[in-house]
Amino acid sequence: MKKNKEFAVLGLGKFGMSLAKCLAESGCEVMAVDLDRKMVSEAAEYATYAEVGDVTDKEFIDTLGLSNYDGTVIGIGDNIEASVMAAIIAKEAGAKYVLAKAGGDLHAKILRKVGADKVIYPEYDAGMRTANQLVHGNYFDATSLSSTYSIMEIDAPEKWEGCSLRSLDLRAKYKINVIGIMREDDMFVNPDADMPICCDDVLVVLGENDVLVKLVNMKEETSDDRKHK
Repeated sequence: MKKNKEFAVLGLGKFGMSLAKCLAESGCEVMAVDLDRKMVSEAAEYATYAEVGDVTDKEFIDTLGLSNYDGTVIGIGDNIEASVMAAIIAKEAGAKYVLAKAGGDLHAKILRKVGADKVIYPEYDAGMRTANQLVHGNYFDATSLSSTYSIMEIDAPEKWEGCSLRSLDLRAKYKINVIGIMREDDMFVNPDADMPICCDDVLVVLGENDVLVKLVNMKEETSDDRKHK
């Protein structure tokens, strides 16, 4: 039987609480930790374990057994000193993978210096998505990799139906890479180049934002043409 993944979330602000809840709802084992008893009590409704304690206290962190978890999340973003200290202590306690929330570039740089494996900017990422939606339309919901590149899902245009990825040669024509195909309940990762496209496929593509917008526009223009025929 496949073992559920286990995560420790240290710091239950809006980000940490939301993440802990989503992980639990996804079937993961979650340990939620914070100094605020009220927050811990709220997290206890869905977390596997909920502990009250100071995440900057080495003796306390050593009792949590972080080395047994698949990942440890530092959910503190508004207190740089506490965030960095928690990341250092988590690493010293044997945490296999530490993901930390940063409030800015300096904060992120320090977190990386002390050993955080992944640093994220939730507010920045949300801002990027919202900006894309405002500029390009509500349909543009992508995962930003940088200011110019994203990963997004697009419905396969009707004219691609029956064609293989090889024959479409999307990399040469549009400078995009199809990294997955969603078909009904199945997900094909790194699909075979000779795999034909079906009309209801959803393609997971990586490329420049401007190109992705053009592809979505092409899909919508095709839909409009069908309506007026």
